[in-house]
Amino acid sequence: MKVVLSIAGSDSSGGAGIQADLKTFEAFDVFGTTAITALTAQNTTGVEQIVGMDAAFVKKQIEMVLKDFDVAAIKIGMLFNKKIIDAVCEMIKDLSMPIVLDPVSISKAGSALLEDDALSAMQSLFEHVTLITPNHHEAYEFFGYTDGDPKSLEMIQSLNTPVLVKHHVVEFSEGSFSVDQLYFQCQKRLFQSPLIETSNLHGTGCSFSSAITANLALGHSLEESIAIAKKFITYGLREAPGIGNGPGPIHHKKGGEYAAIA
Repeated sequence: MKVVLSIAGSDSSGGAGIQADLKTFEAFDVFGTTAITALTAQNTTGVEQIVGMDAAFVKKQIEMVLKDFDVAAIKIGMLFNKKIIDAVCEMIKDLSMPIVLDPVSISKAGSALLEDDALSAMQSLFEHVTLITPNHHEAYEFFGYTDGDPKSLEMIQSLNTPVLVKHHVVEFSEGSFSVDQLYFQCQKRLFQSPLIETSNLHGTGCSFSSAITANLALGHSLEESIAIAKKFITYGLREAPGIGNGPGPIHHKKGGEYAAIA
């Protein structure tokens, strides 16, 4: 069984963060390990409190996992502050396995998940990862990204790391679609699925990036991993359990039941 590592924050409501990552890893039949960067007191309506872990302790968690397991891929999510980012960068900079960075800075409910002075520090990770998966807000924060703006596209395409900008709603003659845009140097690839009209979006970014990570660990190419992960999220949105008083979590379908759409 392939082993994957999630370096991310804990979500007390279970729909995002470490909890969503582990559920997603299980869906793809890979074994999930964790290094927790922060504890959150939150639910579907918002984040009430965040307690960041000591950076040395985050580093120690990563060390212990890498010492014992042959880790096939790593997903990085919420890092919260500069000290934790620096510790994670030190740990991953010389690793050779696929690493997916979800540069989390704000929750679906609008809560800040990254301290202000950590924004520039986050960019130190970009050259050491396999893929960066910002949503539109995060792409603007880190790259000044505006869809169709030549200057921001030049900045993204100047990186040596592919960037997947998530969830751009596009209207076609056959209906509305959710389109994820993969940029790498001068290349652009679109991944689209029918737009699901739902408020149950809690943890979709976490689950998407961890699904990509799981499939990279299983030996799929980057583009194959993104395509499979997008199907997984689309199905999870359709089957969302509709729980909580805010944007609810998706349904993390297990392997056998999900296989028909993978």
